[in-house]
Amino acid sequence: MFATPLRQPAAANQTPKNSVGMDDHGKPYQYEITDHGYGKDAVKVLHVSRKGPVHTIQEFEVGTHLKLYSKKDYYQGNNSDIVATDSQKNTVYLLAKKHGIESPEKFALLLARHFINKYSHVEEAHVHVEAYPWQRVCQEETRTNVNGKCENGVQGNCDFSSIDNRSLHNHAFIFTPTALHYCDVVIRRTDPKQTVITGIKGLRVLKTTQSSFVNFVNDEFRSLPDQYDRIFSTVVDCSWEYSDTENLDFLRAWQTVKNIIIRNFAGDPQVGVSSPSVQHTLYLSERQVLDVLPQVSVISMTMPNKHYFNFDTKPFQKIAPGDNNEVFIPVDKPHGTIYAQLARKNINSHL
Repeated sequence: MFATPLRQPAAANQTPKNSVGMDDHGKPYQYEITDHGYGKDAVKVLHVSRKGPVHTIQEFEVGTHLKLYSKKDYYQGNNSDIVATDSQKNTVYLLAKKHGIESPEKFALLLARHFINKYSHVEEAHVHVEAYPWQRVCQEETRTNVNGKCENGVQGNCDFSSIDNRSLHNHAFIFTPTALHYCDVVIRRTDPKQTVITGIKGLRVLKTTQSSFVNFVNDEFRSLPDQYDRIFSTVVDCSWEYSDTENLDFLRAWQTVKNIIIRNFAGDPQVGVSSPSVQHTLYLSERQVLDVLPQVSVISMTMPNKHYFNFDTKPFQKIAPGDNNEVFIPVDKPHGTIYAQLARKNINSHL
């Protein structure tokens, strides 16, 4: 968490002229602290909403970081302004108890506003939240098919054919790590506009056809032949910034972005979609997100190319005669990396 601080506008990084650091003898140092902050990382919290027989859960890993106006804790060892990281940890649990948890973004906004409103000497609050991917157990996970019969002896398929018609369990859940939902919220006392960034991490996808890569630079360094039909696999990391969060359903928006990425990668279930390059697939996904979600001002996406190379069976024709288009060698390293950021015009981004 917080390995890379969010980008800030140039004005936000300027240090006031009257903030020269003083040592414990009241003398100015020849150096100055240009960035600082502290907080609590990896605070794990599970919230259970018990409304009748149907329970809902949210499990988060939360990080809270504060930036104070004063630097006397650094220069002079004076801790009088420090809100202890243990107190920040307790705040996560107490606000979860008091207000409940609906989405990573809403909970992060709640925490950040709390720190700014309660402590007047806090200049900036930055909250990072990662959501654990729990989903309800559905009927097809709880029924067993043995010799064409369900566990009650009835002939036929135990599972519903449509995902929309499956019966969901009231209080049992299954961990489904398809992709990680995370967010970063930053509130600065001097900036009336809050920063809300949401992301998808680790969305791994693969398709076995309808991907090509041809007509690229052909010079003395090239060894890769034109690829007219290849396996396309990647692990999508994606983040986007909201310009407007009023009445926004964050969970629905996150699922919308995820669905757009998968749809542009895979296409229609029966027909598919052609991809002339990873770059083009990435761009189409980003463009559709901006088309569908007007609250998103900028989106950034990375697609590393996870290679699957054809195993050469030509030296083994006596054992495996003919061409090979069924057996491949997964190669994670080295890999190509494709990325792009797409933004609406005239916006300042923190991505």
